[in-house]
Amino acid sequence: MALAGANVHDAKLLGPTLDAIVVFPPFPTEEAPLHLCLDKGYDNPTGREAASDRGYTAHIRRIGEEPPPEDAPKRHPPRRWVVERTLAWLSKFRSLLVRYEVKAENYLGLVQLACALIWTRIWHRLKAEYGG
Repeated sequence: MALAGANVHDAKLLGPTLDAIVVFPPFPTEEAPLHLCLDKGYDNPTGREAASDRGYTAHIRRIGEEPPPEDAPKRHPPRRWVVERTLAWLSKFRSLLVRYEVKAENYLGLVQLACALIWTRIWHRLKAEYGG
């Protein structure tokens, strides 16, 4: 996770966010390169540079480019729901909904604690469901 103020553009945080990945993706090869799909907000040199410096093939829709027609065949389903779901889970923690902490370290600690609580709840639910 990369932490910054609300006035910092997302493209500037792309590099630190990719550096903070905990579960490392497989090493890219010629046959299986790493792909990174981003929206138009990353269509600038900062976003493209951050992705290429870390070995990703960036797929960024150009600003002004029209979206594909609705009846066009879909190659891969979008997975934005993962991000939306995670943000919805984190918004259930009142101390994260509105940032009251002045120090970034304190806020980061609360986010990490919330993530640990979420995963503990999921683990207990799966354990009970599968009889572990």
